[in-house]
Amino acid sequence: MKKTLLGFLFVLASCVVSAQQLKSPNGNLTMDFALQSGGVPTYKLDYKGKAVIKTSKLGLELKKDEKSLLDDFTVSDTQTATFDENWKPVWGEVASIRNQYNELAVTLKQNKTDRVMIVRFRLFDDGLGFRYEFPTQKNLVYFVIKEERTQFAMAGDHTAFWIPGDYDTQEYDFTTSKLSEIQGLMKKSVTANLSQTSFSDSAVQTSLMMKSADGLYINLHEAALIDYACMHLNLDPKTLTFQSWLTPDAKGDKGYMQAPCTSPWRTVMVSDDARDIVASKITLNLNEPCKIDDTSWIHPVKYVGVWWEMITGKSTWSYTDELPSVQLGITDYTKVKPNGKHGANNANVKRYIDFAAKHGFGGVLVEGWNQGWEDWFGHSKDYVFDFVSPYPDFDVKMLNEYAHSKGVKIIMHHETSSSVRNYERHIDKAYQFMKDNGYDAVKSGYVGDILPRGENHYDQWIINHYQYAIEKAADYKIMVNAHEAVRPTGICRTYPNMIGNESARGTEYQSFGGSKPNHVTLLPFTRLLGGPMDYTPGIFEMDLSKLNPENHSHVNSTIANQLALYVTLYSPLQMAADLPKNYERFIDAFQFIKDVAIDWDDSKYLEAEPGQYITAARKAKGKQDWFIGSVGGNDPRTSNINFNFLDKGKTYVATIYADGKDAHYKTNPQSYNIRKVLVTNKSKLSQWVASGGGYAISIVPATSENSKGLKKL
Repeated sequence: MKKTLLGFLFVLASCVVSAQQLKSPNGNLTMDFALQSGGVPTYKLDYKGKAVIKTSKLGLELKKDEKSLLDDFTVSDTQTATFDENWKPVWGEVASIRNQYNELAVTLKQNKTDRVMIVRFRLFDDGLGFRYEFPTQKNLVYFVIKEERTQFAMAGDHTAFWIPGDYDTQEYDFTTSKLSEIQGLMKKSVTANLSQTSFSDSAVQTSLMMKSADGLYINLHEAALIDYACMHLNLDPKTLTFQSWLTPDAKGDKGYMQAPCTSPWRTVMVSDDARDIVASKITLNLNEPCKIDDTSWIHPVKYVGVWWEMITGKSTWSYTDELPSVQLGITDYTKVKPNGKHGANNANVKRYIDFAAKHGFGGVLVEGWNQGWEDWFGHSKDYVFDFVSPYPDFDVKMLNEYAHSKGVKIIMHHETSSSVRNYERHIDKAYQFMKDNGYDAVKSGYVGDILPRGENHYDQWIINHYQYAIEKAADYKIMVNAHEAVRPTGICRTYPNMIGNESARGTEYQSFGGSKPNHVTLLPFTRLLGGPMDYTPGIFEMDLSKLNPENHSHVNSTIANQLALYVTLYSPLQMAADLPKNYERFIDAFQFIKDVAIDWDDSKYLEAEPGQYITAARKAKGKQDWFIGSVGGNDPRTSNINFNFLDKGKTYVATIYADGKDAHYKTNPQSYNIRKVLVTNKSKLSQWVASGGGYAISIVPATSENSKGLKKL
């Protein structure tokens, strides 16, 4: 027995050539780096003594005849550091963010090639970030990545909340399953989209949320995706090990690198409290500080617009139905008959401007204002839009002056139809047109297959295009809300003019057949970890046939749930997406949308369970007002919260917008009740939430006038 044990220890020692350990500031997380036999770099991660990531390999496979950066390494240097700072975001969930971590940088030298690769680890209290770095060197200058071979060996058959791996879209409903079940459920989980490229029956996208059987919440993602292809995760169902899978370009290559350079950060968030995951700032902290010197022109926006009536089919983007094709500069729109359904016309836009001004909204989004929509999609057409030529019924100058006279700004729309070369040809002229006409924010879109043909929405070349558009917009002091672009990875810290993204299944899919009722309980655990989403909430009329008799879709949400989304789905860009007439029907519920803030000094997550519920409380920037939002999932539940985040010794008036006792997202979504009570930091609330429902609360300091006759909760 003694000889057997000694033999085992000898074998173990010979497998591990070199090892280093790193602990998080609070000591709960431990990361171990080791070189295995053959010079293979590996890491593993534990949380409070529990395995999170088992021993997993690191490295990159290179193309052609180059020796890959996978093995034959020795450790030539190790450096450790500690870091602790507080920084202030231009906008955000909190006024100040703490960035605290312990760092280990391992310099690896490949024996046969003398190439150098650094693996840098940063361990926070709520997770790990690591990346590959390639310093200036003679033996590694230009190289092509065939595949990144980073592994994430999971310690159990966790419950996962996932969407299929896809090179072109994240617009999927989530599937909940065990890791071992992903492969069998993949075909059912891939639903139709205008542009999609599935590539594996066991690949999923990040941000990937998981929960272990013993109560650990684990999330895999990436941060600072710059000049690199977007990462997916391909699962080996036998070993339950994920391996990185980068998005290829038209040639099948996955990255063109020139040293010095780095990969994005790979992140592993972990906690035994789900609230720590949604509150984590790891993704932002792993990005560079703000690069815009003067940020005074960047401001959160609450807006309305003609978008929803177009999405539901009530009106159209196109001006006429007479043209089989359009050629900009040749087609004369003054000689064709309007279709009578064009949404971006002067009279209709003025109505939205009037509504925005009346109710305190800062912006009006207008889509379909520019020529070219008659044949914009599906023709592999390069020159689609010029982004400056309006339809005959859209007077740019008049509407801009009218909006400004009302204290409102129109938000520009640039649909590229994924012809990115065409957009780059016109981008300076388009942004200058915006500045000349008083626009300071743009919603851009990338619907359809990418041009140049064969490129994917998430490959390195297109990632660089998105970044180019953001940085170019900053030059013109323009804020960007990009739709169909790659999922955000915290770059909004560096370029806070990127005030919103879509990059997930948003409200529009409620008009395309509906989303699962628990979809909004998962977005904060997944998509929103990389940056805010333009989800476009606020739908009050759930039966869409009342807007368009040919649309039989139903919005799978209650009104109270829609109100809560303004708090639970954080964004500095929030739309009241429904038609004005529907808000006027429920004007008392609409009051919450008018009141709720969009920039915050503090945020507290009171309850959280992925796929089931999330409850958030946020304090308005520069005020004493608080707002609470709570959304549920498929099943009704009772939410129990306390108000201990309020100032001691103060009394507040809480206006509670809740599901009615007979509310249900499908059968009675418009049932709600509103009540006012007095609360203090000692108050507690037990609130019923309907299936697909929720509640929202506005909290303001009590005065002798607003508290008259109210009872304590």
